[in-house]
Amino acid sequence: GAFKKVLEHFGRLDIVVNNAGVNNEKDWESTIQINLTSVIRGTYLGLEYMRKGNGGDGGVIINISSLAGLMPAAFQPVYCATKHGVIGFTRSIAVTASMENYGVRLNTICPGFVNTPILQSIDKEENMGQYYSYKDEIKNMMQFYGVMDPSIIAEGLITIIEDDTLNGEVMKITASQGIHFQQYSQTPFTSSKR
Repeated sequence: GAFKKVLEHFGRLDIVVNNAGVNNEKDWESTIQINLTSVIRGTYLGLEYMRKGNGGDGGVIINISSLAGLMPAAFQPVYCATKHGVIGFTRSIAVTASMENYGVRLNTICPGFVNTPILQSIDKEENMGQYYSYKDEIKNMMQFYGVMDPSIIAEGLITIIEDDTLNGEVMKITASQGIHFQQYSQTPFTSSKR
């Protein structure tokens, strides 16, 4: 419904940001649904409305992951898995979009700790379940890495929206290093379809 309202009001869809995130290790199936399944669904809906071969004008889709999507997190295994999934899905669908000439770029942002309500979830046993005893370790990590204001994430978002060369990229945003990109080695093969 939201996608249809945007099209009715503006006549086109140019930008989609899938920013889903909960931290609930106890209700892990819900965490998967919110953090990963909804991002995939939002991406596919965005592609349907935006891709050039389907009457769209192209655009950009940005899926929000986390630094937990790039490293293990012993006290948040399901959250970590969902955020790894967002990165793998986005990088893969970006290659497809390029090969199929969708005219849509897809990228991922992986913020460190950001001052949003999700940070309070670590203090709740009903969210952390068996990992609740690790809450002080998470707080120590937050103190070590620092907690960022959401405005720096918005700055990274604007960069991805404005830079037409970015597709399949993973932007990391940390308090210590600011905005920078994850480096990956070149994929050893390409599709024989094109």
